[in-house]
Amino acid sequence: MELVRQPVFLLLMTASGVFGVFLAVVPYFGFGDDPKMVKDSVLAVMLVSGLVGAVLSASASVAHEIRTGTALAVLAKPVSRAQFLLAKYIGLAGALAVLTYFNLISSLLSSRMAYDAYGSTDTLAFWIYMAGVVVAYGIGAFANYFLNRNFVADAVAALIVVGTLAFVVINFFDKEGALQPFAKGVDWRLIPAAVLILFALMILAGVALCCSTRFDMIPTLAICTAVFVLGLMSDYLFSERSAQGQWWASVLYAITPNWQLFWMADALDNQQKIPWGYVARAFGYVVGYLGASIAVAMLLFEDRELS
Repeated sequence: MELVRQPVFLLLMTASGVFGVFLAVVPYFGFGDDPKMVKDSVLAVMLVSGLVGAVLSASASVAHEIRTGTALAVLAKPVSRAQFLLAKYIGLAGALAVLTYFNLISSLLSSRMAYDAYGSTDTLAFWIYMAGVVVAYGIGAFANYFLNRNFVADAVAALIVVGTLAFVVINFFDKEGALQPFAKGVDWRLIPAAVLILFALMILAGVALCCSTRFDMIPTLAICTAVFVLGLMSDYLFSERSAQGQWWASVLYAITPNWQLFWMADALDNQQKIPWGYVARAFGYVVGYLGASIAVAMLLFEDRELS
C-alpha cells in the first residue's frame, strides 16, 4: 500500500499506459509491419517502465526506510530481518503486478488500434481511453477533497478499474462507432508475453531489493541497469565460451539473468503463439533466481547497521 501511494508510481503508471496507446495512433509507414512495430514498442515500454518502477519501489521500501529509521522501528518489534525483507519483496512484486496489468490493458488496446498504410487511426478508442484516465484522476481528486482519502492510492485504484471498463467498452465498437463482435482485432497472444515480462521484472525486483539493503536509489539504479544490459548480451558474451568448457564463462552465464528467455516479441510474428508450457518453465527459472537473490539480500541485510 505504501508503494502505490508514491506519486512517482502514479506518474509512471499513467505515462507508460498513455504512451502505449499513443504508439498505436502514430503512422509508421512500416511497409505492412506497422502492427508488429506497435506490439514490439508497447512490450518495450512495459519492460522499461517496470525496470524503473522496480528500482524506485525497492529503494522506497528498503533504502529509504533504513535512512529514515522506519526499518529500525519495525525491527524493534518481534519481527525478524528475514520476515522484513520477504514482506518487502511481496509488496514490491504486488506493485509491479499492478503496473504490468495496467500496461497490459493498454497493450491489448494498442494491438486492436494498430493499422498499416491502408488503415486509419482509431480516434474513438483513443479518446475513450483518455477520457477514462481523466475520470480516474477525477475520482482520486473527489475522494481526496470530500472524503480526505489519499489521492495517489485512490487514483491508482481508479485507473485499474476505469481502464478495464474503458477497454471493455471500446471493444464493443469498431473505429466508426458501429457495434462489432467483442474484442475483434485484439491480439490475445500479448497476455503470455506480458506474463513473461512480469517474470523478468520480478527478477529485477529481487536484484533491486538486494542492492537496496546496502545502497541508495542512484547506485541501485546504476547496478540494475548494468545487470539488465549484461543480461541482454549474456548469450553473446558467455554462451559459446561456456559450451567450450571455460569455467569462468559458465559461472557468469549461470549468475547473469538471461532476459532473452522472457522477451518473446519475435514469437508474435507470423501468427505464432507462446505456449503456456514455456511460461511455466520460465516460472521455474524465476523461482530459482529469486531464491538466490533474496538469500544474498538476507545475508547483506543481516549485519546491516540500522541506527
